[in-house]
Amino acid sequence: MHSKVLTLVSHHLCPYVQRASIVLSEKGTPFERTYIDLAAKPDWFLRISPLGKVPLLAVPRGRADAILFESAVICEYLEETQAGPALHPDDPLLKARHRGWMEFGSSILADLWVYETTKDEAQFEAKRQVLAGKFATLEQELGDGPYFAGDRFSMVDAVFAPVFRYFELFESLFLSGIFNGLPKVAAWQRALAARPSVIAAVTQDYQDRLMAFLKHHDAHLLTRSLRAA
Repeated sequence: MHSKVLTLVSHHLCPYVQRASIVLSEKGTPFERTYIDLAAKPDWFLRISPLGKVPLLAVPRGRADAILFESAVICEYLEETQAGPALHPDDPLLKARHRGWMEFGSSILADLWVYETTKDEAQFEAKRQVLAGKFATLEQELGDGPYFAGDRFSMVDAVFAPVFRYFELFESLFLSGIFNGLPKVAAWQRALAARPSVIAAVTQDYQDRLMAFLKHHDAHLLTRSLRAA
């Protein structure tokens, strides 16, 4: 690739792409997007993506772009090189703790993959309970908000905004009870949903695409939705 500005190679539904997009927007960094179909990966993408995954960040450099892969690496690079507000705390211990909670967010995404794709009722219920437990753990960690670290939007918020976005559709289909009795988590979810960088991280047809994804996988979540109707 040979880009004039930073280019984020993306997929419409990928939460890890959303992380990078949110960080770019929070930094006020101009960037372009290139969307690919992960079900039919183009040859040029496979040549530059060692893992065959998105996101990639193409960084203009001479005749050929430097390619960064893995969302955590991309976000750390942007934190270190781009102007705009810092998204990590200065204190090394607090920064390390934030990075731990970012990994916790990644573990929730792994659970969500099963929750949204499984056809099996028992597996679905097991993951529902796991998710409820993890959000209950977060409830104990959160302060007065509105964000993870109070008034300051951080990298942890960039990780969790795509997590919560899933539930905008999922909870409209089936009231899971995952967030029952978690007022701080619910308030955090609302604050993130209203953040301009979070809104801009996906296209306007995101929910339609996500619904089509559920139907393609014949997800048990849709079966529960029909039962609740």
